[in-house]
Amino acid sequence: LGWKFYDADDYHPLENKKKMAEGIPLNDEDRIPWLCALHDLLRREDASRQNAVLACSALKKMYRRVLISGASAIESNRPEQPGENPALKILFVHLDGPMDIIADRLQKRRGHFMPPELLKSQFDTLEPPSAPENFITVSLEKSLPETVLEIESAILQG
Repeated sequence: LGWKFYDADDYHPLENKKKMAEGIPLNDEDRIPWLCALHDLLRREDASRQNAVLACSALKKMYRRVLISGASAIESNRPEQPGENPALKILFVHLDGPMDIIADRLQKRRGHFMPPELLKSQFDTLEPPSAPENFITVSLEKSLPETVLEIESAILQG
């Protein structure tokens, strides 16, 4: 696509990385400031008329709302107010697969601060996207080229 790519894990504060490295799952208080920083990053790209891909474990509907609208999504579910920045247009790609496939991939990852033992806590936290969220679900049981093609097709079809 020729778009900038960002890995949300690169933006975790040191405290979050230490907590995960110790096998302690993150909670909402840990994740919200990180998600707000990611929203700001996406907002800057949008303001520059740049498209971007962000790899991020936005596990809950609220987390996805923060990525779209920033801190205002936390304050309430109120609609946008005049003068506020409009919500970002984001297509969420929900990579769906059984825990054993994901665990196997985590085992093969080297040098990452999140140990595979935290995978269950992520599954426990997960709220898969649902209507009216703007999303597609892609199976992790497909090959990597098939997965990429499916995502690219969805993006290019708008």
